[in-house]
Amino acid sequence: MTAFNTVRFNLKPGREQEFLDAHQKADRNWPGLRHANLIKTGDQSYCIIGEWDDMDSLANARPFMLQTLETFRDTLEGDTDPVSGPVVLEVK
Repeated sequence: MTAFNTVRFNLKPGREQEFLDAHQKADRNWPGLRHANLIKTGDQSYCIIGEWDDMDSLANARPFMLQTLETFRDTLEGDTDPVSGPVVLEVK
């Protein structure tokens, strides 16, 4: 069953381009990852949303996601806010 994950990020002032560059450089050829989109949600806030084949694929990719996080962690203000789960109802 399809699964999604999302992570909210708040950036330190002046670090936006560094944050975006790190995401552009990241390898995202992880098994089971269908799509990933980075959304600007405020002046210094972003959210990434990933669509996965299933929860197992998402779980297996967590070490890679954490490895990617380490490439830009110093651009963040505070902690990330990650959540994930399987699709329980397709509304469109």
